[in-house]
Amino acid sequence: MLNEMTHIPDAFLNAKAEELHDILKAPTLFHIEGINPQPLFICTLLHGNETTGLYAIQRLFNKYKDKPLPRAISLFVGNIAAAKEDQRRLDTQDDYNRIWPGSHHNNSPEKDMMQTVSNIMEKKKPFASIDIHNNTGKNPHYGCINILNPHGLVLAAKFSNIAVYFTDPKGVQSSAFSDFCPAIVLECGQASDKSGEDHALAYLETILQMDDLASHESNNLNLYHTIARITIPKTVSIGDSTDDHSSDIYLSALLEDKNFHLIQPGTEFAVINSTKEKLIVVNSESHEDITDEYFERDNNKLIFKKPVTLAMYTTSEKAIRQDCVCYLMEELRIG
Repeated sequence: MLNEMTHIPDAFLNAKAEELHDILKAPTLFHIEGINPQPLFICTLLHGNETTGLYAIQRLFNKYKDKPLPRAISLFVGNIAAAKEDQRRLDTQDDYNRIWPGSHHNNSPEKDMMQTVSNIMEKKKPFASIDIHNNTGKNPHYGCINILNPHGLVLAAKFSNIAVYFTDPKGVQSSAFSDFCPAIVLECGQASDKSGEDHALAYLETILQMDDLASHESNNLNLYHTIARITIPKTVSIGDSTDDHSSDIYLSALLEDKNFHLIQPGTEFAVINSTKEKLIVVNSESHEDITDEYFERDNNKLIFKKPVTLAMYTTSEKAIRQDCVCYLMEELRIG
C-alpha cells in the first residue's frame, strides 16, 4: 500500500492534487538528499481536500530542481484517493490523521502503513516534522503542538505568533512523531487562499536553512490550550437557513469570523428547532461530557454560558460530520 521513492517524478512537480492518484498509485514516502543529511520530515494530504501543503512543496522542489536542497527531505504524500475526489476522506476510509501510532482506531492496512512510516522515520532521526493542513472555516494561520518543549515552541513561533497545544484527538501524525523529534502541524487557512501556500513555502525554506532549534526564541508566542471539542450527534439534522424550518439546529454563521476571538457569555451559538435533549456534545480532552458547563438554552437559542475562545469553527455539514463543529480553547501561560 505504501510507495517509497528516492526521487521526485517530473509529473509530480506540477500536478493538481486530484491527478496524484494516477501518478503515484498509492500513498508515497519520498527520501530526497540534501547538503545536511539529517532529514526534515514533511507531511501533506493526510486530508485529501487540504491542498496547500502539496502546492507549497511543489514550488519548493521546483525551486531546487537544479541545485541541492539545504537539508535532506523525507516527504509523505497521504490520502491521494480522497484528493482525487476533493474530499477530506472517502466514506469508506478512516481519517488519515487519526490512525498514527497512539490511535484508538481499529487495525487496518492504512493504520499499519502509518506505523511503517513512523518506524522508517524514527530510524532516520529527523531534524523536525511538519504536517501541513487547511481549515474549513475562517482562521488565522497558526501552528499546533502536542508537547510543550522548547524546540516545539520554536517551530511554532517561526510560523505564527499563535499556537495551539492539544493532546486530543489521538492518533495524529504530529503526536506520533513528537516521541522522537520536534513536531508541528501548520494550519494554513482555507485551501482556496493562496496566502497559505506562500506562508507554508516561506516557512519550509526557513526551517530547511536552520542548523539547530536550540539557539532560537519563542517569546512572541500566544499559546492556547484545547480544552474541548464540539460535535453534533448523527441523529440531529443541521440546517443551512432558519427559513427552511425542517432541521433540528441552525449554527450561527457569524461565529465563522470569530475564530481565535474571545466569545462572551450570552453569545448565540445556534438556533434550535427541536425538542431533542442532546443537540450538541461538548467533550473535554479526557472525553467527559461538559456540555452544560458551556451552553444553556434560552427559548429557541443555544447560548454560551462562559467566556471561551473558538478555533476551527465551521458550519459545513460535511466537515462537521467527518470531524467536528469547532474546538474550545483557553490561553496558556508558560514560563
